Amino acid sequence: MKNRLTIFDCDGVLVDSETLSSAIYAEALCEFGYAIDAETVAARFTGFSMKSTIATVEADWGQPLPEDFAATVRARADVRFDQDLTAISGIAAALDKLGDPRCVASSGQMRRIQRSLNKTDLMKYFDAAALFSAQMVDRGKPAPDLFLHAAHEMGFAPQSCVVIEDSLPGVQGAAAAGMTVLGFAGGSHIGDGHEDRMRRAGAHDVFDDMADLPGLLARL
Repeated sequence: MKNRLTIFDCDGVLVDSETLSSAIYAEALCEFGYAIDAETVAARFTGFSMKSTIATVEADWGQPLPEDFAATVRARADVRFDQDLTAISGIAAALDKLGDPRCVASSGQMRRIQRSLNKTDLMKYFDAAALFSAQMVDRGKPAPDLFLHAAHEMGFAPQSCVVIEDSLPGVQGAAAAGMTVLGFAGGSHIGDGHEDRMRRAGAHDVFDDMADLPGLLARL
């Protein structure tokens, strides 16, 4: 169908990065004096932009993080992702079967989106102009702004969009945009009960195997 746009989150949907990111964040936060473990980082911050994460930590902590915190996290992520990042199992085969127009809408910075897709050989499935970052809008997920911006730039009405998301902020933002949301629960970071939480947040359906995605989209 050419009258429907499929919008993919990147981290946790296209690339299996969230476990790596949580470990990097936890390590850096502990070094700077904010005690937290990777599991708590994943539970509290998955789906949020770095800007939102830093703001939340600073509000909770009652003091600012060092100015080089973001740069430290990005530099470590570059190294770890280049070494260990993999594509979500089955995503390439699923993308091969999809005929719909598609794009990416991610809380990550554009350089991170591009680097992750190039590292996992998924960039070939997306036009460069079909990559959208939270840097492009005033409010990141769970606000609907990024999804609405992506749909507008791609030339689709919100009701003609299907979003593939793994995080609660992402599901909430896509639902608030008036889009159909499919919750993906197959990433290595997904814990018990997350499927039900995504449904309560507004997911139309939930799945944990990318081989199921073409069939789910065909039935919508």
